[in-house]
Amino acid sequence: MDVQEIDLGAVREQVDAVLEDFLTSRARVAAGRGHPIEVVNTVRDFLAAGGKRIRALLCVVGWHAAGGSEDRAAVLRVAASLELFVAFALIHDDIMDDSATRRGRPAVHRTLRARLGPSPRAERLGAGGALLVGNLALIWAQELLHTAALSVQRRRTVHALFDAMLEEVMYGQYLDVMGTGADDDIDAALQIVRYKTATATVERPLQLGAAVAGADDTTLGLFTELGLPLGEAFQIRDDLLDVFGSADGACAPGLGDLREGKHTVILARGLRAASAAQQRRLRHLVGRDDLDERGAGEVRAILEETGAREHTEHMITSRYEQVLRVLDASALPPAASRALHGLAVTATQYTS
Repeated sequence: MDVQEIDLGAVREQVDAVLEDFLTSRARVAAGRGHPIEVVNTVRDFLAAGGKRIRALLCVVGWHAAGGSEDRAAVLRVAASLELFVAFALIHDDIMDDSATRRGRPAVHRTLRARLGPSPRAERLGAGGALLVGNLALIWAQELLHTAALSVQRRRTVHALFDAMLEEVMYGQYLDVMGTGADDDIDAALQIVRYKTATATVERPLQLGAAVAGADDTTLGLFTELGLPLGEAFQIRDDLLDVFGSADGACAPGLGDLREGKHTVILARGLRAASAAQQRRLRHLVGRDDLDERGAGEVRAILEETGAREHTEHMITSRYEQVLRVLDASALPPAASRALHGLAVTATQYTS
C-alpha cells in the first residue's frame, strides 16, 4: 500500500541514527581491543561534515517503489552501508587527487599528514593512513550490509548488486586515473562518468532498496533505465561546478579538475569545438600543477567561447528530461514517483 508522501528528512535522520549506532559499537569494540579509536572518530567526523545522503535516500525510495513495508530496519541498514561505501570512495579519491579539502574541511589524508608534524615522511604516511581509514569504511559498509535481516534469496540479490557496484566503481576510478590529460574523446569521458559515478550514485542504490523489498527484474530494469541518465547528469553537473562554480555562489569555481587534467565531458567538448590556437592553449594550461586563477580564467573563457559550457548544460537537461519521461511512463507508486522527481532536481543542480 502506497504511503501519501515519503518523508526524506525523516529517512535521512533514520539513516544517520543507524550510522551513529554502528560507529558507537565499533568504537566500543576498538576500545576493548586496544585498537586506535581515532580511526572510528575520523570516519564519524567525515560523515558528519555534510553530504545530502542522496544514495541512502534513493535506496529507501527504491524500497518504497517496490512495495517495501515490513523490512524497514533492513533497508535502513543497507542504505547506511551505502554512506560508508561513499566515505571509502571519497577518502580514496581525495588521496589520488591530493585534494586539499572535502566538504569545507581538510581532506582526511591532509588531516593525518598535519597530525604527523614536520616529518619528511608525513606526506606518504598521511596518505597511507587515510588509505587504511578508507579501507575500514568499506569493511564496515560490508558489515552493515551483511547483517541486514533478509531472506536467503533477497540477501543473494542484494549482495550481488553491491558487489557489482564495487567492481564498477573500481573500473571507473582506474579509467579516471589513467585517462588524465587533454583529450577530445567525449565517449571516453562518458564511460568514466558511467562507471565511476552513474551506477553507484543512482542505479545501484535504487536497485538495492528494491531488492530488499523483493523486486522483480522488470523493476530492477526500470531503475537502470532512469538511474543511468540521472547518474550521468549528476556527475556532469559536478564536473561543471568544479570548473565554473554555481550561479548562486554556494559552490565556488575550483582548480582541482583543471590541475589534474581530468578527462571530463566539458573539457572534451571544449577541445573538440576549439580552434587550433585554442586547443594549444587548453593543452598547455590543463594538467599543470602550477595552474593559477589567471590560467584557469583563460580555460573557462575558452570553454565559454567554444560553446562547451552551454553544450554541457544541454547534456544535463536532456538527461533530466529523459528521467522525467521514464518516470511519467512508469507504474511506480505515486509517492515514490514524486520523491524521485524531487531527487532528480537535487541531483542535476547540486552534488553531495
